Amino acid sequence: MSFTPSFDLLEELKWRGLYHQHIPGVEDALMNEQITGYVGFDPTADSLHIGNLVPIILLVHLQRAGHKPIALVGGATGMVGDPSGKKSERTLLDNDSLNHNLSCQKKQLQQFLDFSGENAAEMANNYDWFQNMGFLEFIRDVGKHITVNYMLAKDSVKNRIDDGISFTEFSYQLVQGYDFYYLNQHKNCKLQMGGSDQWGNIVTGTELIRRKGGNDAFAITAPLLTKPDGSKFGKSEGGNIWLDPEKTSPYQFYQFWIKTGDEEAEKLIKIFTLLNQNEIDQLIANHKGNEHKRELQKALAQHVTAWVHGQEALEKAEHLSGILFSDDVMGNLRSLEEADFLDVFSGAKQGTVDSLIGENIVDVLAECGLTASKGEAKRALKENSISVNREKVKDDYTFSEKDLIKNRFVLLQRGKKTYFLLSVNS
Repeated sequence: MSFTPSFDLLEELKWRGLYHQHIPGVEDALMNEQITGYVGFDPTADSLHIGNLVPIILLVHLQRAGHKPIALVGGATGMVGDPSGKKSERTLLDNDSLNHNLSCQKKQLQQFLDFSGENAAEMANNYDWFQNMGFLEFIRDVGKHITVNYMLAKDSVKNRIDDGISFTEFSYQLVQGYDFYYLNQHKNCKLQMGGSDQWGNIVTGTELIRRKGGNDAFAITAPLLTKPDGSKFGKSEGGNIWLDPEKTSPYQFYQFWIKTGDEEAEKLIKIFTLLNQNEIDQLIANHKGNEHKRELQKALAQHVTAWVHGQEALEKAEHLSGILFSDDVMGNLRSLEEADFLDVFSGAKQGTVDSLIGENIVDVLAECGLTASKGEAKRALKENSISVNREKVKDDYTFSEKDLIKNRFVLLQRGKKTYFLLSVNS
């Protein structure tokens, strides 16, 4: 049966900024036959995070082009730990934690791929083929085909060799390489994709396939994403931005994307949305000269939030995001559920006091830490820069019951943009 892809996958990845390198021959293979390709996911946590969206979207584009994706969860490799990009040995997980993480990640992965049709996606777990393989069998059937010199040449090993690397992590590339070989033999899988830091592990798999099976095997990698300052993409001040709404709420998730800079937003909207090139080019063109409207960031945040959390969660995130700019700010804040109220101020500085009713504003500002001292508090109040629940106050202001939101919160503000959420212990 002849095959015609929906589009040229490599060209699609290139204009989107999702291409780093590939093994020659994959171009012709992708254009002339339906290719099965896979990406592996490391179960080190019970949720994927937004850094994992890059390999996920590689599988999405593979499937959109008409090819067949496999999402592989590492029930076996999770017991070993990938040294790629790591400066020290990983802490190994116990079986209960590992199985819990696998279950959570599999559920998340299933929402992004289509598991029906001629190119239906599949899930796989490499524990299925490693659980009954003994050590002697592994070193005989796998280890003898890859030389130590070949393994030592990999960056994931070279970068750790001076400080020390355990045999466990040293052997990781063999384990991952066997994954590719197994899928190649049993699922006719000819392509592995991943981040550029995975290149060494991936080509170990292609080498193993070549030496053991003689079949075609290819690789495509995407560049590692970093923030403009060079730090790891996908982290905020509070840590990872998770896909699990219990770990990172849809509001916080939306806010991560809406706060991106103009240049970064131009890059990320190509990577993390399925908008076509004309649509994105138009958004970028409209954004030029109108950066203050942040329409590009809004489009990015809307598409990614809806993709990960659904339309209803997006609408709620947008509602919460607009509350501080609404006509009745305090009325809207007081009407929120406590969890949503705390979400709105999750990025604000916070402090606590033991008692508030009857206390003077000067004493409270110094005690909670919004000002460094009572003297600084008095100066700020004299400058008319302090607000209590959005109302300007003077240095004779005394707190009362009416100031409490949800019976225990007060919203302090210094200037126009510095919010401070004060909570009362009793």
